[in-house]
Amino acid sequence: MSQLIQATASRNLSSPARLAGLVAAGALLLTSCAAPDASDTSPSPSAVSTTPAPTIVLPGATSAEGIAAAEGDTFFAGDLVAGDIFRGDLGDRRAERFIDVPSGRMAVGMKADQAHSLLAVAGGTTGQGYFYDTGSGKTIATLQLAKAKESFINDVVLTPAGAWFTNSRKGELYVVPISDDGKPGEARTVKLTGPAAEVRDGFNLNGIAATDDGRTLIVAHTNNQAVYTVDPETGASKKISGLDLPYVDGLVLQDRQLWAVQNFKNQVSRIRLDADLGSGAVEQVITSGQFQTPTTAALIGAKLLVVNAKFDTGNPPTAKTYEVVIVDAE
Repeated sequence: MSQLIQATASRNLSSPARLAGLVAAGALLLTSCAAPDASDTSPSPSAVSTTPAPTIVLPGATSAEGIAAAEGDTFFAGDLVAGDIFRGDLGDRRAERFIDVPSGRMAVGMKADQAHSLLAVAGGTTGQGYFYDTGSGKTIATLQLAKAKESFINDVVLTPAGAWFTNSRKGELYVVPISDDGKPGEARTVKLTGPAAEVRDGFNLNGIAATDDGRTLIVAHTNNQAVYTVDPETGASKKISGLDLPYVDGLVLQDRQLWAVQNFKNQVSRIRLDADLGSGAVEQVITSGQFQTPTTAALIGAKLLVVNAKFDTGNPPTAKTYEVVIVDAE
């Protein structure tokens, strides 16, 4: 067992169910997040920021992966393997544990539904998706989206149709409708066609974003080093041309500007998409000396909040602290 699994289990996660989840998570990370050759890990010198970026520590976190912007300066972040949820404030530069989740959960990608006071969280190897009340921290719903240990529910985005979850082990998405009074409904599977449906060993579908009207989804495909548009009605996918994105992970979309986190490249590529979303070009490479295999990001005002997963410390990661790095979005 890795140090992360041993330490976490010995502190407060000693139940058989939680321990089994930790072991499964460790095995997946070991096979899917292996570090690349040293020649692939560093951005070009011209892209490196020489100004230290401020950070917000997630106190007591044993791992980290996802983040979601909420109202004002508020954000939520997750402990990947333990599943706990932290709440932070960009203005105060502080965070605290907000939800101590039941045993056996994970917290990968997440999004906040401010209209319904919900936080949607992808559940990794559990095959589940979770919905938490952002006021009380209570669990609103736990949905089994796919078979546990045969899936990795990686990220989620919200559209008028509901919450859309990716699965890194299958070429399909899961949509959970949310009623007007904020109640998640029954999940529906959308099978993908086209290049986004390709599945090989390792991480396939990863981050996900959506246009404001929800008529087009954009998904990251880590193995293919690409991003694709997806028609949410049919599941048909098309490549966004002009982009080569090694280790692409989380996505943030605002209008036609797309930020793509590239974990083992220790950078975020800011991309300008064409009007039809058929092609794009990298306009800026954002990086920082504080980046340590970042995975996901959230946009608050003119700042990107980028989570350090620290997969370079081991698989599962074994760092003593985990934090959010604050960088300029442009």
